[in-house]
Amino acid sequence: MQRINNIYCFQHELGSGGYSKVQMCVHKKTGQQYAVKIIEKKPKDRNKYWLDNEIKVMKRLSTLHSDGSGGHTSGYLHGKTPQMRHPNIVQLRETFEDESKVYLVMEQLTGGCLFDRMESMGLFSERDASNLIRQVLQAVDYLHEQGIVHRDLKPENLMFANKTRDSKIVLIDFGLAMIEGSSPRAGVFGTPGYMAPEMLAKKPYGKAVDLWSIGVIAYCLLCGYLPIDDDDEDILYAKNEIGAFQFDSPSWDKFSDSAKDFIAKLMCLDVEKRLTCKQALAHPWISGQVKP
Repeated sequence: MQRINNIYCFQHELGSGGYSKVQMCVHKKTGQQYAVKIIEKKPKDRNKYWLDNEIKVMKRLSTLHSDGSGGHTSGYLHGKTPQMRHPNIVQLRETFEDESKVYLVMEQLTGGCLFDRMESMGLFSERDASNLIRQVLQAVDYLHEQGIVHRDLKPENLMFANKTRDSKIVLIDFGLAMIEGSSPRAGVFGTPGYMAPEMLAKKPYGKAVDLWSIGVIAYCLLCGYLPIDDDDEDILYAKNEIGAFQFDSPSWDKFSDSAKDFIAKLMCLDVEKRLTCKQALAHPWISGQVKP
């Protein structure tokens, strides 16, 4: 196996968190820039579970380039040059492994995350928010078809491909994702304010938790604040567990009934009545019936 340093030149760090960091790298032959996620291997501690889990999810979402070229890993990702197959899911180019780390070489996304764009641009129009949420739903629908629940959908995990206003949005970070059915009581994971009530109540859960999170993101895009929030995390969790949100006046007076109906059907306390991805994609607010 070729060493990653023989193929790529590592540059500055793009971000870090938990047991991994992301750096920019440049392919030495082509000069093409990529992002490489570097994950520490620590087999004797809890880190190994999350490493194995993320790699398992990546395998589920990957296919091979037709030419079969590129690196591979011997212990985690078998095969050559896996590549994500959905345009709104970060593309995995190739993988490497050494004694202490796993390297995931992915497309570089230069447009920044949705959270940063919300801060710089302010509130989104209904048309722009609808278009963005449609892309998120399409990506998550693809995940769900593969039996994968993301569990940490939030603006920080949605990246723009480039800095243009009409850039596509791309879903990243599968560190907390789970393969549905692998654990009926899978624990509380994600980010406060975006977690579904059934997860916080420690009930068995599945794909519907992602739809709740998408509803929260849609709410934030339009009004600029979380639907359920509190400085005290215990109070926040208590409010979230009972789905205590509303469309405040005057902030929400200017938005269409269709937008509010869409969000309410995603942030529905009754999991059985909450929209699925396909149902959400067919909702009038998403399917093109939003007035300019």
